[in-house]
Amino acid sequence: MPGPTVRAACLAVLFCVGCVPPALAEADKKTDDDKPADPDTGESTVEESTLGLLPQPLQAYGVKFAATYIGETLGNVSGGIKRSAIYEGRLNLALDVDLQKLAGLDQLAFHANLFQIHGDGLSRSNLQNFLVVSGIEALPSTRLYEAYFEKKWGAARVSLKAGQLAADTEFFNTRYTDVLTNASMGWPAITSVDLPSGGPSPPLAAVGTRLLVNVNESLSVLGAVFDGNQAGPGADDPQQRNRYGVNFRVNDPPLVLGQVQYSWNNSKGDPNLAGSFKLGGWRHFGIFNDLRLASNGVSLAAPASSGAPATVGGEFGIWAVFEQQVYRVPNSDDRGIGVFTRVSSSPTDGSLIDFYADAGVEFLGLQDARPHDKFGVAAGYAHVSHRAQALDRDYRMLMGAAWPQRSFEGLLTAVYQYEIRGGWTLQPNLQYILHPGGGATDPLGANPGHALRNATVLGLRTTVKF
Repeated sequence: MPGPTVRAACLAVLFCVGCVPPALAEADKKTDDDKPADPDTGESTVEESTLGLLPQPLQAYGVKFAATYIGETLGNVSGGIKRSAIYEGRLNLALDVDLQKLAGLDQLAFHANLFQIHGDGLSRSNLQNFLVVSGIEALPSTRLYEAYFEKKWGAARVSLKAGQLAADTEFFNTRYTDVLTNASMGWPAITSVDLPSGGPSPPLAAVGTRLLVNVNESLSVLGAVFDGNQAGPGADDPQQRNRYGVNFRVNDPPLVLGQVQYSWNNSKGDPNLAGSFKLGGWRHFGIFNDLRLASNGVSLAAPASSGAPATVGGEFGIWAVFEQQVYRVPNSDDRGIGVFTRVSSSPTDGSLIDFYADAGVEFLGLQDARPHDKFGVAAGYAHVSHRAQALDRDYRMLMGAAWPQRSFEGLLTAVYQYEIRGGWTLQPNLQYILHPGGGATDPLGANPGHALRNATVLGLRTTVKF
């Protein structure tokens, strides 16, 4: 396949290491984005609050173990393909090694974690929707997720990661979605649907390298190059092609991501309200299928179609993220009310989702008696591309006006996180899915060819950090 390989493209993110100004201490930030983040909660796997049940016999030598179990039951009481309930769970085992403490290697660390995934998935089985209702939904398996080295320079002013990495905890993210359980509130549907194998996000990370440069207290620049298809090419489910997370692919056309972040009032003790703005984008150098035309130039819906889609070279997307604390509990840093919004566009002929937006509000620890409880409300919107809609119109001409015309999928969700004790939480959640699959055809309904009905989903999640 034409295009640069990951090995060649990785060199591009290293060029600015030697031109970085003197260091500023990252310890003054309210949040430390450089520490390895739990893929579900976003909390540091090094400094998280736990039940204290997991022995740490090597912590004095810089070796830290972490174990998190998430179990949840979800059911759609209306809509979708069928109504039923499922249980799913994921055990996340993580290892963090401070190689400076262990072996005297200056500011070098190693992080790895693996998933044990079990149960069914509601979106996969019942809904067939884009904005997957759970961030832990995946095919049952035991698989390696991340495994990388991280080197820092100048009091963490510069950070370089290399190995098998995820992108969702650093790119296109906001701190005010951590209470929300819908997968798209983490890694948005525009990237999980448009990118091969869903992009580097749970449950499939990708081989790559990531460079972070903190220019000053307010401005940071982030860039990464990943293998562009961590499961490899194929027509079946990517999670089946990379079942154990050990494909370690490096020869696929690369995926490049970049992001600039500007923050304000983000130092500990700052009396003003913290916020940030992020502007970023991605470019994939692979070959994608045209969503309307066949290789012989006619519509894929036409009887004269070759049956094989035409191809287009490469895809790209851009995004913007805004988050702002609007109220702070007196004498605290993070407790209060925060709002966020994210927008993204991917206007190419191979993108099924060409526009995405979400917004929401999070309430954190408003009561002194319950300083770690959280409540979040959010809405999401994923627009089916004009190219895909044109194919639907072609089908309507052949099949009749009853054939569904896809338009968009929407999400309304509310989640409360109740802390039973440090390291153990419960999260009842409600989700309402408008136009599942963008208004896709119901494959199992009594009237085939009619669109899937709006779905109401109820769920209860428990998270235990040992």
